[in-house]
Amino acid sequence: MTACLRFAWGALWGCMAATAAMGQSAPAHDGTLPSGSAAAGGAIATPQVVEFAEIKATPPLLAQLRKGGYVLYMRHGNTNNDIPDQPQLDLADCSTQRPLNAQGRAVAKQVGEAIRRARIPVGEVHASPLCRARETAELAFGDKVKTNPLLMYTAHLTSAQKAPVLAHTRALLSAPVAKGSNRVLVAHAPNMADLIGYFVKPEGTVVVLRPEGDNRFTYLASIHPDMWARLLR
Repeated sequence: MTACLRFAWGALWGCMAATAAMGQSAPAHDGTLPSGSAAAGGAIATPQVVEFAEIKATPPLLAQLRKGGYVLYMRHGNTNNDIPDQPQLDLADCSTQRPLNAQGRAVAKQVGEAIRRARIPVGEVHASPLCRARETAELAFGDKVKTNPLLMYTAHLTSAQKAPVLAHTRALLSAPVAKGSNRVLVAHAPNMADLIGYFVKPEGTVVVLRPEGDNRFTYLASIHPDMWARLLR
């Protein structure tokens, strides 16, 4: 899959489609309630929008994570919004992409150090191919990072192009993780928003999920960068 790094933005879809192992996935949560039964006269009830409710992590969660078996989805660190992704974005050329700023690099290091201080075991680390995500992952977790094209930023993709990215992300969030280890994904806020209606913020936030297998997972809590000091007391 690393061969995809040679592709510019315009050719990315062909590369992702070629590398995707497309199985049947469960439908992603779309942020709405089921429409329910037909109302009197045969009219269908209008779906009600449900706003995602973020749960703040508490110290007991760290004790669970020390045992392993969970997935940590981390949004990349703070970025320089004055330098947007270029229309002809090249995954191999960071100068064509929105970069981390100094704060973002500091946040990545801070979160990585907090996870180590919390004695949370980290096994496999998957990062989006965009430089801001790869750099965040490397600053936080060192040289164990694997670039994964199917964690690509979804905001610039069509619905058809998003499909393999979201299916693969769901698979990584759902697949069992061995006890004594936790799987880490470093990617983007729009991806999680597309998947379960949760736009992860601020940057550097870690989302804790419990994989349930069969393309199912449970959201447990979120850890903002400034929450680690309190959790580690």
